[in-house]
Amino acid sequence: MTPISVLIIIVTYFVILLGVSHLAGRKVDNAGFFVGNRKSVWYIVAFAMIGSNISGVTYVSVPGMVAVGNFAYLQMVLGFVAGQVVIAFVLVPLFYRMNLVSVYEYLENRFGISSYKTGAGFFFISKMLGAAVRLFLVCLTLQLLVFAPLGLPFILNVIVTVTLVWLYTFRGGVKSLIWTDSLKTFCLIVSIILCTCYIASDLHLSFGGMMKTITESRLSRLFFFDDINDKRF
Repeated sequence: MTPISVLIIIVTYFVILLGVSHLAGRKVDNAGFFVGNRKSVWYIVAFAMIGSNISGVTYVSVPGMVAVGNFAYLQMVLGFVAGQVVIAFVLVPLFYRMNLVSVYEYLENRFGISSYKTGAGFFFISKMLGAAVRLFLVCLTLQLLVFAPLGLPFILNVIVTVTLVWLYTFRGGVKSLIWTDSLKTFCLIVSIILCTCYIASDLHLSFGGMMKTITESRLSRLFFFDDINDKRF
């Protein structure tokens, strides 16, 4: 695929993304910006959370992690599932009963303003560091596929990417993000399916043959209980 083809796909995606953001963000007040007026459809929110939690880091790096550490990463994914269950059945009902917007309001009500500021501060720092890594990886990928072949500098790549992200998030808040993240989730799932089909076709494997190859591979090991010093333990 040529750099121009990749650029056309990216531009088309962002045009659709900005259109969805504009439509979802119209006539949004403070309640709509921060909590979506508490009227968001639950299954749309759940679908959007997939795209919100999974970034380009996951998409690009996890296959490499499998090559290095087998399927050990899936252990953390199972932990995510357990954590989401706790959030759904413990924290969300609690927040609704107390009419809270975030967990930091609960920390303030339960433990005081110091806990509120400490928790919010650590969250802010962790998210800034995580966002920086994710942004760098996305920009690095775009640089290799589009900007470098066109002779464009990396700094322009970063400025364009940050600007586009800001444009589709600054107006509509949570109400807008629910729909833009739903679009990202849809594109992510479609791309995974297409990549899997392409790889299977290139290797001349059927779906059953692909699953058999994976299960028989030494890289398909999930748990490592035989060595407590192994970082995959």
